[in-house]
Amino acid sequence: MGDAAVAFTDLGDLVGTSFPELGELEEESLYLESEIGSDIVGKSAALRNVLDQVAIVAPTGSTVLLHGETGTGKELLARAIHSLSPRRERTFVRLNCAAIPSGLVESELFGHERGAFTGALMQKRGRFELADRGSLFLDEIGDISLELQPKLLRALQEHEFERLGSTKTIRVDVRLIAATHRNLQEMIQNSQFREDLFYRLNVFPIEIPPLRERRDDIPLLVHYFVLRHSRQMQKRIKSVPKQAMEALVNADWPGNIRELENFIERCVIFTQGEELNVPRAELRRSAASGASTFEQAERQVIIQALRAASGRIAGQGGAAERLGLKRTTLQNKMNKLNISRACYVV
Repeated sequence: MGDAAVAFTDLGDLVGTSFPELGELEEESLYLESEIGSDIVGKSAALRNVLDQVAIVAPTGSTVLLHGETGTGKELLARAIHSLSPRRERTFVRLNCAAIPSGLVESELFGHERGAFTGALMQKRGRFELADRGSLFLDEIGDISLELQPKLLRALQEHEFERLGSTKTIRVDVRLIAATHRNLQEMIQNSQFREDLFYRLNVFPIEIPPLRERRDDIPLLVHYFVLRHSRQMQKRIKSVPKQAMEALVNADWPGNIRELENFIERCVIFTQGEELNVPRAELRRSAASGASTFEQAERQVIIQALRAASGRIAGQGGAAERLGLKRTTLQNKMNKLNISRACYVV
């Protein structure tokens, strides 16, 4: 695989119940982070194929289009491409096109002059300027409006644009990496996406497999996330029950790696000893219903800890200490789960 070998962590054959030595895991994680600043974990053939493509395209200046379901790690792969490229010493700039109101995307991309529109109180540089001589990652590119697509196409083809409210042309040298979970060719047929922009983006397409197509990586990911979150919560979890691991491997994970990590974080919260507490019944019910009931279980565990601590959140013997959480983390979870004092004071 050549250079692609640095873009993933092979934590060994973790299909049993025990962790490898924590030092070994930490060394490999630190090596990975030092090489590409990422958290790409796995050794499956599907992932290796993707990383082979990353290794091929990274040294070039070509535009890359990452396609995959939500939660498959598109931004991590974009960062890997940047980190393995000659632009690695320059800035990696990202913009989630779906997270910004459509009327503000143009300003975010190209910047604006003071007074260009109501609320533009000062000059602002856009993401293209910030990414000059570096890489620009446009996530959810399929959400860019039809009205803005011609301006984006010009910026990609001519490497130039104007800020909103200005006639001065700005030239930049930017390597674009785009990503989407949408079917852009279907959008073209429905007149929702420009065909010429699609071909400009689709220079080097990479298809990212969903987690259900790389089940061999799930044990590695489980151990990686347990290590990460147990360190954050100052817990020492040494093993995962074999049947629990089998249930995790066989789950569908429609939210992919992001869903798996969130589930494992909750499991770490529940765990009091050295063996990971995986509520398999909740996992089965979640798969059957299509909706997670895990938050209900998490809420109940926190309430029980608060009651056992006589309502005290912090301090020795407090609920935060009992759950292995920071006080602020527990308070944030209580707010999220709508746990008021009335829920645990009897």
